Amino acid sequence: MTILSVLDQSPIRAGSTPAEALQETLKLAELCDRLGYHRYWLAEHHSTGGLAGSAPEIMIGQVAGRTRNLRVGSGGVMLSHYSSLKVAESFRMLESLYPGRIDLGIGRAPGSDGLTANALAHGPGALGIEHFPSQIRDVQAWIRGDLPEDHPFRQVTAMPAGETNPQIWLLGSSDQSAAYAAYFGMAFSFAHFINAQGGPLVMEAYRRHFEASAELSAPHGSIGIFVICADTEEEAKELRWSRDLWSLRLRTGQTGPVPTVEEAKNYPYTDQEWAIVEFNRPRTIAGNPDQCAAQIRELEEAYDVDEFVIVTICDTFEARLRSYELLAERFALAPARAA
Repeated sequence: MTILSVLDQSPIRAGSTPAEALQETLKLAELCDRLGYHRYWLAEHHSTGGLAGSAPEIMIGQVAGRTRNLRVGSGGVMLSHYSSLKVAESFRMLESLYPGRIDLGIGRAPGSDGLTANALAHGPGALGIEHFPSQIRDVQAWIRGDLPEDHPFRQVTAMPAGETNPQIWLLGSSDQSAAYAAYFGMAFSFAHFINAQGGPLVMEAYRRHFEASAELSAPHGSIGIFVICADTEEEAKELRWSRDLWSLRLRTGQTGPVPTVEEAKNYPYTDQEWAIVEFNRPRTIAGNPDQCAAQIRELEEAYDVDEFVIVTICDTFEARLRSYELLAERFALAPARAA
């Protein structure tokens, strides 16, 4: 059975505000809860005019409080910016409030430009990226309350302690994150929508090298995909124009709002820019429900996974909602029953 989940980056549409983007996140989560989606992950990005989600640990609580059936988590917390203890405590707190529903997705990338990353890490004791594996180890140990005897902070407990733990995932678009996930015995989600090159091989290597842990006895994977589903193929490909220009701008360091379809179609692309658009397009699934389902099934076979974490960004909120509705209908998700 194919499992559909959501990754929400809280996109800021042209003409809207960051506050409106966050409200749209909450409305979309409520819809996806009713439709039968499995997880709802909140992303972390900093100092960008196009994405409002800078603090997933705050948005997780808001989404979990407004939904009943979704697992809710981070997609992901950029661990290199933070203390492992503080991340563990934040997610132990969320797990205490919403037991059995919280995911801690950890990312290795900065989720920002270099200057912003430096600002986030500013101060004494900041760790370089070379310490990322030890940070993963410490988060894992603090979450389950079993730091090794020789750990310098062995006497420190991540509070609030409890009987259940958030599920830990490593997120990535390269073999490096997959290797960490396999070594530490964690679930792994590959960001196909960021990098489709060699993804199935990365997932296969994760499974082959996986070492069982206290949390996970066997490898467990998913992939993140970008989907625009509409009633017709023509409408979906029209909506895709917005993604085309936005992805191009992100590649060149322009982090403004999500452009309208009209702006994207009228933009004077150079030959080099159009080549970038054509290079990016294969990472976007765009079509009617049958076409989207067929492409997802192809990825299901290629990656040998059954869960897809779907990112959908459109220039109108209505089109975004409709995309998730159509996918839920096509995959016959089980909608939540009224109380």
